[in-house]
This record gives sequence, structure tokens and C-alpha cells, in this order.
Amino acid sequence: MCKLEDGVEADESHPQWNVGMNILGGKEVAETMYLRLSHARMKLWILRLITTLLIWICIMQFVAVGEDWGPKLLKSWPSCSIPPIMHDATNVSSFLPKRPHLPPKRVYNNNGYLVVSCNGGLNQMRAAICDMVSIARHLNITLIVPELDKTSFWADPRSIEIIDITPCTHILYHQCLLLIRFCYLCCSDFQDIFNVDHFILSLRDEVRILKELPPRLKRRVERGMFHELPPVSWSNLSYYHQQILPLLKRHKVVRLNKTDARLANNGLPLEVQKLRCKVNFNALRFTAPIQELGRKVVGMLRRKGSFLVLHLRYEMDMLSFSGCTRGCNTNEINELTAMRYSNPGWKEKVIDPNLKRKDGLCPLTPEETALVLRALGIDPNVQIYIAAGEIYGGKRRLKSLTNAFPNLVTKEILLEPSDLSFFKNHSSQMAALDYLVSLESDVFVPTYDGNMARVVEGHRRYLGFKKTILLNRRILVGLIDQYNQGTLSWDEFSFHVKEAHENRVGSPKKRAIISDRPKEEDYFYSNPQECLAADT
Repeated sequence: MCKLEDGVEADESHPQWNVGMNILGGKEVAETMYLRLSHARMKLWILRLITTLLIWICIMQFVAVGEDWGPKLLKSWPSCSIPPIMHDATNVSSFLPKRPHLPPKRVYNNNGYLVVSCNGGLNQMRAAICDMVSIARHLNITLIVPELDKTSFWADPRSIEIIDITPCTHILYHQCLLLIRFCYLCCSDFQDIFNVDHFILSLRDEVRILKELPPRLKRRVERGMFHELPPVSWSNLSYYHQQILPLLKRHKVVRLNKTDARLANNGLPLEVQKLRCKVNFNALRFTAPIQELGRKVVGMLRRKGSFLVLHLRYEMDMLSFSGCTRGCNTNEINELTAMRYSNPGWKEKVIDPNLKRKDGLCPLTPEETALVLRALGIDPNVQIYIAAGEIYGGKRRLKSLTNAFPNLVTKEILLEPSDLSFFKNHSSQMAALDYLVSLESDVFVPTYDGNMARVVEGHRRYLGFKKTILLNRRILVGLIDQYNQGTLSWDEFSFHVKEAHENRVGSPKKRAIISDRPKEEDYFYSNPQECLAADT
């Protein structure tokens, strides 16, 4: 029962009440009830959808965790990144991308995770990566994609052009250079230089490689729950079995923070030596942009005939580091010396440049290089590509070399600025470009036996003992001094230079072994004889 406005009680049968119901609610009430029902159904469907998504996410997370710790059943599940095999191949084969032929995964009990921090320049790091893969394979451990150097002088600074270097006109150039290098530590990573997917897949039958640590272990590392050390240089496998493997089993994650020359040149099992070659000559492939630019440079050179690559290591960093100041004026000598003293990583400070040069420990100067190339009988019209950074002293120091060989070119001369715009502040990527051109040259001549010279030498041996003139600087500086002093005629000088290098052209030979002085013996990567087709 209900009261009307005038106080009269009325039930639902009262005419006035029924009229009110028809006016106020008939159709609207029905629509409201329908909307409420539809809303309830929608909420139900949304709840189902959310539940399905949550279940799917949980399954995916479970599969990801199962990759490391889960039961074997999960490891047989198809990967989300690889489409399942379709049975009706006749209808769909034309639409499927061609999958590369991959070696089978190697199955082994994982003894831990190895994190590697490479140091030095590109080729120093390249050799270190090969060594660390071999060590990971031999110890049955998982390797995390190596970290590249970000802190040394040879680290790869980015975006240098945005720094105002006007103050460099008031202070020594080297101080600005060091400031730039140490302020910009956002360097090239592995995937910026090497094809990381090819690296992982091409070695899947040898060692398990991950782009990063599994989440659980990553959290442990972030909390400092890992062990870090630099391994001992020129070590054999027993060192890694006895010293490194127990640490891996105890801590699960070990980080090696210096990895250059940490594996012996000789005395290793044949399979280890061959794996080092497999990594170096197959797995370490440069990224597509670097390879494309390398092909472009080689094509430009080839269209004009044969060419020689000269690795002229007469750059400011090398001269300062080595203390070699031949041909420099007083201001340049002071600048190079101050730069060496300013770098705490360069331990040798007081250097006798004349004594070092006589011992053959200095890179040849541009003037000395011009004399040697002429004495060797190199055609003065041949194209010479300089694989190096900025030559110290610029055009002034290159004048004698340019006069003797007018077809002297660099990547900056051959390419448009737009071609090099991305690479120019990435020294490791520029070195990768020079590496590719060096491999393809008709003749390769390094003026210093640094890491690039040695690794390129070994790679050219692997490619069929391509001609590489390995200059004997200790003999050459004596001959050059005699010629400049007038005690040797040109013909005598040329004869002795050719005689000294008759057997130094990258031909097959045995690697020299000095068991008690491994640093002085032949470097494995300059002559990987175990991997070469010809008998040595």
C-alpha cells in the first residue's frame, strides 16, 4: 500500500497508480533491466578474458623458467619464436620463411654461468671472445654474451661531436681527448659490432650462450652475489679446471673482468684450438651495416684494379703508449709524453725512444714506410688504402708517402660523409670496417705488430695464405739509418730489404714455441696452424 499526495491510500489496482506506472516506467524499466543484464554478461566475458590472459602469461613464464630449471617435458614444447611444423606443407610452404640449417643443441649438465668483460681494442676483444667460448665449452658452463670494453682508453665514445672542444685551444689536446673518452662511456655493445643471433646459433652445438642471465641469477648478481676476478695470463686448461670451475660451482656466476691473452697459445687439445678458429672465422660475423659498407669500399677499390692495404699505426694513442717519437718536433714530443703520464693504465712512463726503435718495438713512420715500400718494389701507381685512424701530424707527415704513392686513399676519401655518419664516433666499428677491407686486399702490410695486424694476418692465412708482408722492423731501422747516412746505395738498400722479407709474406710455417716466455712466442691468432688446410 502507498499514500497518494492528497493522503488517499491506494493499492496497485488504483487507476491513478496504474496510469503513473505506465507514464513513469513501462518501457524505461524494461530497457534498464536489459542493460543491467548486458552489463553483467560483459563483465563475465571480460573476467573470462582476463583470466585466460593471466593463465597464458603464467604458462609462458613457466616455460621461460623451465628453460633453466623446469622439467624436461617443458623443454620439448615449441618455442614462441619458431612457428610449429605445418602438416599441409604443399599449401603453405611458399608463405613460410626459409629457416637456416642449425646444428643440434649440445646437451650437458650446466656447471654455472660465465660473465665476461673484454678489454682493449676490437681485435684484442675478438681474440678474447674466442678464448672465453673455448673455456666455457671445456668447463660445461653457460656463457653470457660478452661485454665489450667501456672504460679503457680504447673504449668507443659516442656523440663526440656534441661536445664543445673550444677549450682545447687553451689546454693540451690530449687532456680534452681523455676528458671526452672518460665522460662518454656509452660504448658499442656486442650487438652493435657483431651479429649476436648468428653468434649464438652457430655455436649451439658447442656451448650454451644466453644474451643475459636468467632472472633469478640476474637478481643475485644485482645484490652482489657473484665472484669476480681477472684470470691468469697464458693459462692452460688445468688452471681453469682447478681454479675457475670450483668458483663457478660455489657461486653459480663468475665474472672474468680481464680476458685478453688468458689462454695459452700452445699445449692445448686439438679440439680446443679448432673451436677457437670456429668462433673467430665463423661465429664472429660483423653486423649487416658494417658488412654492407665493407663490400662498398672493396667494390670501389676493385673497380680500379688491385689494391694494397697499409695498416699505418702512426696514430697519437700508439705513439704516446709506445713512447716512439721519431720524426716528431719538440711540441709533439711533449704532448705525447704528457698524454702517457696522464693515463693511469699505461704503466711504462719513462721510455727511451731511440733504444726502443733500435729494438724494433716502434711502428714505422710514414717516411720510413715510403722508403720500405719502394725498396720492396711496390708499384708506385698501386692503390693503397690506409687502414688506420687519424695519422699523427696529418698531411705534413703523410707528404713523403703521398709523393711516392699518389693513389693513397682512406675511407674518408672514398666514402661520402653520410656513409660514415653513424660510424665516425665508434672507433670499434670503424676498425671493423678496416678489418673487412684488409681481408679482401691483394697485399696487406702492417707497420706494427699490434692486435689488428696479428689477427688479420691469421685470418688471411686461413683464407688461403693471402700475401701479407710482415715487416722486420729491427732489421729495417738499421738499413734505413745506413741509407739515410749514405753508407748504403739505393740498390744495396733495396736488395737487403727484399732479402730480409723473402720468407715473410704469410706463407705456411710452424708456430714458434717458447714455453717459458709465452708472451714472446708466436701468437695463436696470427698463425692458427691447427686450422689451416696446408701442411705447415
